[in-house]
Amino acid sequence: MTQPKVECVQKVAAQLGETPLWDARRNCLWWIDIEQPTLWRLDPASGEAVAQEQPGTYFGSLALTRSDGLLAARDLDLVLIDPQSGEARSFATIPGEQMPATRLNDGRVDTRGRLWIGTMDNGLSQGLGALYRVDPDGTVTRMLDDVIVSNGIAFDPDGRHMYFTDTRRYITWRLALDEAGETIVGREVFADYSASGDRPDGACVDADGCLWQAFFAGGRVVRYAPDGRIDREIALPVTNPTCLCFGGSDFRTLYVTSAFKFLSPDQLDAEPLAGSVFAIEGAGQGVPENRFAL
Repeated sequence: MTQPKVECVQKVAAQLGETPLWDARRNCLWWIDIEQPTLWRLDPASGEAVAQEQPGTYFGSLALTRSDGLLAARDLDLVLIDPQSGEARSFATIPGEQMPATRLNDGRVDTRGRLWIGTMDNGLSQGLGALYRVDPDGTVTRMLDDVIVSNGIAFDPDGRHMYFTDTRRYITWRLALDEAGETIVGREVFADYSASGDRPDGACVDADGCLWQAFFAGGRVVRYAPDGRIDREIALPVTNPTCLCFGGSDFRTLYVTSAFKFLSPDQLDAEPLAGSVFAIEGAGQGVPENRFAL
């Protein structure tokens, strides 16, 4: 298959760009910089990009809400942000964890409007993190333990299966959920990179039920068929792609965030676009992002 065109749509030096989300109601792309805590709003049509600096040490991930707000992870807290004013109010705190040992990282909303979000070991080596389900009433339920770096959370369109990655264990799992979509009833290895040390990062699922995943330190995004076969790889002009989502008026543009974290001075010189946001046209057909039921 012909390599599609990869275009830089926002040239910016994000230390750890993450969580791109297409907002179909506003026709814009939201994304964050985790370690230079910033909320970004990009209008691809005009190229206008607006930044809102955030308090805290880490700005872990982001979700859209049904009431047109944003649900954001700051350190170990979840806050609701008004996109217009930037005002935030507390929503929930992850119990039983403590900064700076752990922090919130990747999260995604399921088809029923609940947020699944994970924590990670800031030292990147111990299973101090966990996976949680956050309900619209603010209830936080611990779903999995012994996680090093929670990542790659994505849901099949039918809502019955979820993908979950531990980047520093180099494994992506496919989790089966019960009929209510609230309990994990099965877990199988979907992709195992423990031998090669490849680092699967953020992910999304397209309209065909295929999983798209970015590879940190791998310079590529990959599409998996539902049976786990890799059926497409797209090279990027940066070493550290981090996460991806489909957007645009027809959900046929694949947006990819990236990071300059861990790059040497020589690598940074060779990668002037490290930390930027990219768009790939014609990679596949996406679906609208699930919104938190609030």
